[in-house]
Amino acid sequence: MSPLKGNVPGGRNDWGWVGVGVEGMSVFALFTWFVTVFAGLYLLAIWLIEYDLGAPGGAVSRLPRTVVSGHVLLAASGLGAWVGYLIADRNMLAWIALATLVAVALLGFTMLGRWIMVRRAISAALRARPGDVLASARVSLPAESHFPIPVVVAHGLLAVSTLTLVGLTCLGMSGS
Repeated sequence: MSPLKGNVPGGRNDWGWVGVGVEGMSVFALFTWFVTVFAGLYLLAIWLIEYDLGAPGGAVSRLPRTVVSGHVLLAASGLGAWVGYLIADRNMLAWIALATLVAVALLGFTMLGRWIMVRRAISAALRARPGDVLASARVSLPAESHFPIPVVVAHGLLAVSTLTLVGLTCLGMSGS
């Protein structure tokens, strides 16, 4: 059944919710995916600006370039598969998008773990020498230490929402 057509006559879907069928969930998943991408691109821009090793004061990074690149490329590929599913109505594309999102999430959790370690190290250094704030400004911090915490949290929550919506859409297709 096309995600852009009605799911069940009478407005109820397979789970008994009124108003949100597979088509509504798939379009909302597309929306959350785009917002997640924009937050991720903001973080990527900060990382690329701060990671400039050729510039004076350019910082190193604890995030491997292959992990960052893989996360971005897989997310874009999965989004392409999801848009293809919405346009062509091929269930296999939705499942491919879901599998791709799982891989993106694993890479994202890897980066989150490394980012948390960097944040903890910075906090520990500031607690150890609170009066020496000027000296900490001279230390080269990893590029990801400049990520705004609210943007990282929003990106993660949006990513979990997107994964959930895509998964529920795929499961809803299986039941029809």
